[in-house]
Amino acid sequence: MTIALEKKWIWDSWYHKEGDLWHGYFLQANKSLIDPELRHMNVTQAHATSKDLVHWEHLGTCFEPAAAPAWDDSTTWTGSVVKDDDGLYHLFYTGTCLAEKSLYQRVGHATSKDLHNWQRVDDGLCLDIVGDNAQYYEDQHQVGHWHDRAMRDPWVMKNPNGKGWLMYFTARAPGIEEPNGGGAIGFATSDDLYHWELQKPVFVGGFGQLEVPQVFELEGRWYCLFCTSSLHWSEAFVKAQAGQPVTGNHYLMADSPLGPWHLPDAEFLDGEEPCHRYAARILDTDNGPVIIGFNDQGPNGFVGEILDPVAIKVDANGVLSTDDNNKGQ
Repeated sequence: MTIALEKKWIWDSWYHKEGDLWHGYFLQANKSLIDPELRHMNVTQAHATSKDLVHWEHLGTCFEPAAAPAWDDSTTWTGSVVKDDDGLYHLFYTGTCLAEKSLYQRVGHATSKDLHNWQRVDDGLCLDIVGDNAQYYEDQHQVGHWHDRAMRDPWVMKNPNGKGWLMYFTARAPGIEEPNGGGAIGFATSDDLYHWELQKPVFVGGFGQLEVPQVFELEGRWYCLFCTSSLHWSEAFVKAQAGQPVTGNHYLMADSPLGPWHLPDAEFLDGEEPCHRYAARILDTDNGPVIIGFNDQGPNGFVGEILDPVAIKVDANGVLSTDDNNKGQ
């Protein structure tokens, strides 16, 4: 496997390329926990580097929950890394706190000069579901309707069509009777990476949650990759697809990073039941786009390693495919 540790499980990952060197960041937890489901609440972030996305040098833990009490003293989950115009690196991450039993997610911000040693900006908190546009989100935990107050997996990028920065994140929309119809891709904007303004979601529906979004351009079209469980397909999406629901990675399409976004008229991109590859990213390499994600379920249960990258194909209509879909062993 591409990234694996003998004594730790690895799952969600994100990447930043600096020159010819890829920096890979990932969630990790100790296998001494025995039960891999406990990893989510015993998490730190780690860092590795590679020139080919296959052979990696591990650099160890680079970020972890704050000392209690703090808004992010329970978990520091999935995020993204960008570089500003002055050469400073910015990590945006998901945080939860012990006082709220880790049920409320918010977005945090840290900076680094070396891509490894990260310092929170003030207390780290940079975005919550508050303000005028909070009405377009489930801003409170809907007990019995959904399992958390979702605001996680921030994907930050420079606005390609103007000034400032764009942030996409996993969220939910309010007032939707079917739990699996309320998943959303949340949205926020910033002029300077430090002050963020919550905007309306750019997409709602299809699934109960659209996890680990990644927005990118490929051959003139815009895509929002996400992952989701077979248990979270909406009734409408189940009816629209051939075969049984699967767990894995799918995508939205648009002509602009601002949308409007829509599901493609195509089969689910990269799924299997039980799941093989999850929380994937699509990376642009010298040999074309590749998909990389973690190995979820194997013959003996949870695996927790990052899989080798696999080529992604784009047809004339912009539909994505991968040769190894549904071939996890």
